Amino acid sequence: MADDLLLDVKDLQTIFTTYAGTVRAVDGVSFHLNRGEAIAIVGESGCGKSVTALSIMRLVPDPGRITRGAIMLEGVDLVKKSDREMQHVRGNDISMIFQDPMTALNPVLTIGLQMTEVLQQHQDMTRRQARKRVIEMLDIVGIPNAASRVAQYPHQFSGGMRQRVMIGMALSCNPKLLIADEPSTSLDVTIQAQILDLMRNLRAKFNSSIILITHDLAVVAGLAQRVLVMYAGQIIEHATVRELYYRPQHPYAWALLKSVPRLDAREKRRLMPIIGQPPDLIAPPAGCRFNPRCAWAMPVCLEHQPEFTDVGNGHYVACWLQHPSAPAVEALRRGAAS
Repeated sequence: MADDLLLDVKDLQTIFTTYAGTVRAVDGVSFHLNRGEAIAIVGESGCGKSVTALSIMRLVPDPGRITRGAIMLEGVDLVKKSDREMQHVRGNDISMIFQDPMTALNPVLTIGLQMTEVLQQHQDMTRRQARKRVIEMLDIVGIPNAASRVAQYPHQFSGGMRQRVMIGMALSCNPKLLIADEPSTSLDVTIQAQILDLMRNLRAKFNSSIILITHDLAVVAGLAQRVLVMYAGQIIEHATVRELYYRPQHPYAWALLKSVPRLDAREKRRLMPIIGQPPDLIAPPAGCRFNPRCAWAMPVCLEHQPEFTDVGNGHYVACWLQHPSAPAVEALRRGAAS
């Protein structure tokens, strides 16, 4: 339903102008997000996931810029907003959890001061009101002795606790959209599970929509409902989590899943790396950008970029193997998944 639509990204292109040429970091990306929904954007490092997130926040660093497309938040195009207008959107409507909480937090300011500044700027709270809210948020995200720890500095917190602080800071203004960029990458497996469980519970508590940016398919199933697979600046497949895990359609998605260890596997099998290297985004290959690394590439894949094909159950894939004239698609897919 249209009333449920929160974010609608249309044909987004973000480039970086360098001495070597123009890097098309995000090239024609489109997707939507409903209220209270969590989606994941997955892919190898350098595929454009984080730049997509920064584009939504309008925080693309120089020499990058958005050159095409629209980012519609509740029907309002963020691309057309001024920097001053975006300062009100960030924090109030959209918040972001960055990859490394140690570098995202100011090491010379206390946790309490950093969090109260956010609330005073965006919520017009007094210092006393902001401090009370900060203690409440730290308690919600599982920081013990929150009232005393607000006076401590980031180096006095463990990696997992710093990430909890970042989540609390991001949610302190009750944003409609939370973007989590690799929120558990630098954490050990136990803490990683705790952080993802916390985000899942907070999404239910605050009804925030979430965009999870990750290269790790293993963390997706516990949080997201839909998955967007990104490669070389483009989305090449999107589906529900179950559809992607049990019925992947793009050879790149097959390769990603074959490179992830599975606890439910009936027999031991060697993990399969994805051969080759991601393409140069200054001069990407013609046709399908995955064709230099694809074992099933056909002549049409080298010449024409595939359009999205609806394969049922809300599952879309940009691959010529889904064309009615393509050879033995199901047999190839079964062979890749075995």
